Amino acid sequence: MKYIVCEEPGNFQLKEKEAPIRKKGEALLKVNKVGICGTDLHAYTGNQAFFTYPRILGHELATQVVEIDENPKGIKAGDNVVIMPYLSCGHCVACRNGKTNCCTQIQVLGIHTDGGMQEQITVPADILLPANNLTDNQMAIVEPLAIGAHAIRRADVQPGETVVVVGCGPIGIGIMKLAQIQGAKVIALDMNQDRLQYAKEVIGVDYIVNVNDDPVKQISDITKGDLATVVFDASGHKGALESGPSYMAHGGKFVLVGLSKGELTFTHPAIHAKETTLLCSRNATVADFEHVINILDQFPTDSFITHNVHYTDMKDNFDSWLQPSTGVIKATVQF
Repeated sequence: MKYIVCEEPGNFQLKEKEAPIRKKGEALLKVNKVGICGTDLHAYTGNQAFFTYPRILGHELATQVVEIDENPKGIKAGDNVVIMPYLSCGHCVACRNGKTNCCTQIQVLGIHTDGGMQEQITVPADILLPANNLTDNQMAIVEPLAIGAHAIRRADVQPGETVVVVGCGPIGIGIMKLAQIQGAKVIALDMNQDRLQYAKEVIGVDYIVNVNDDPVKQISDITKGDLATVVFDASGHKGALESGPSYMAHGGKFVLVGLSKGELTFTHPAIHAKETTLLCSRNATVADFEHVINILDQFPTDSFITHNVHYTDMKDNFDSWLQPSTGVIKATVQF
């Protein structure tokens, strides 16, 4: 079977190997589509914090069951399934407290262990979620939206709250829509005007703010001086992360969803005066995946996926997905 491996930063190779053999407790899956996310882009450029090479990328997967044992979820051969791509130990302090998303020994498909950029894959059956009601495109975006859903839940967003989402990439756009579904008013912040317009015209956010045009004043004007009770950073950009508290109201929450590779610096008097609640949000749980699957019909999947290529053409197209000028929001690879 064919597979694509990132041998080293900037180097994809299309190769062939034997199809995997399923072990007891595993499912053999046919991969139909793979979503490309920021983690994949960062891995390709050598800027991913938890990465080793060579690695088969891909953790946003649309798959169909080829073989599976009898299981409590009733999943059978031929079924569409979403993979929750976080392999947790089940025994550590995080797992014992229901926080499997930040297991001390976590292995994420496509990051710590090989992922789905291959024609077939075997995974533990207990990380599968039934998805016969979803299309391949929908299945391929459940995981990034679940990350947004987890961040919303971490922040305990309430109806009527005003939130700022920094970054109009796929994760940020997901957070915006999920915050709206939660009943919040949403301010989108970015430097890419085309993505801001997408957030306004397609996602339907209440306000858009260009970071190059005095964002603190704009957000202050919008909120009549209050600023936002919750600020989400979905950019992972050092400067954006360090600026986040300046958009936040006194008594507010700052949620770091994007991941920066280096150190961050905050002015302590400024964040102390606001009694800042600083939260990190990592991965997602089963509850987040199930929530997304249940509300996915409210999300504009077709406009969200802007680029799609056959796996044999991915190597020639991947570099272009790094360029905002190409208009990419979410790219997918067809197997």
